[in-house]
Amino acid sequence: MSLPISPYHKPGFYAKSLARNQHRDIVGGRWDETGRAQMSLLLDHGLRPHHHLLDIGCGSLRLGSKAVPYLDVGHYWGTDLSAELMQRGYELELADPSRLPRSQLVMDADFTFTGVPDIITHALCFAVLTHLPEAYLYRCLSQVRASFPILEKLLFTLFLAPENTKSLRQPDGVVTHAARAPYHVTVETALLAAKDAGFVLEPQTTRLPRGQILFVASPVTSG
Repeated sequence: MSLPISPYHKPGFYAKSLARNQHRDIVGGRWDETGRAQMSLLLDHGLRPHHHLLDIGCGSLRLGSKAVPYLDVGHYWGTDLSAELMQRGYELELADPSRLPRSQLVMDADFTFTGVPDIITHALCFAVLTHLPEAYLYRCLSQVRASFPILEKLLFTLFLAPENTKSLRQPDGVVTHAARAPYHVTVETALLAAKDAGFVLEPQTTRLPRGQILFVASPVTSG
């Protein structure tokens, strides 16, 4: 039997974790610290209340609990592999759930973004692609570019490693791999995936939890 591509794809993973009231732990811990870091990154890269934000892999609304009060009502959208995890976050983590229609939390297992409108101006994919094989990086970037024509910025994180590196201990101690989760890629792969999708990509020097690297992708404009 082949192994799941990540722990999140293991049968029963979400049901068991939610039964233990671990909706915060599922998304990696450091709840407040990471949520604040996510929000700060978005603000640093131009997010303002009138913008429309897509939180890709939003989980139990670690970012959403901070972004929903900041954004204009109804301007936050979230997607995740688990509808149940998003629902738990909606029920327990939002100070004012009336600011976010439940319909704007969309189950999405493979970056199709079906049901998310094309009004998105900013998107964040934080600590999601690090759990998925390289092909998902290409798919995510290409689908974001195709789905959201007025997008201004896409922020996402990756673990990096030199070419032909099977395993690598990252600065914060986590060991990443080329062929199993948590995954790393080369910076050249990230740049190529962005170019193929129609983005200009800028690696950032911001220090993030567990040694992840932040990338800021801006759509290529014609003319």
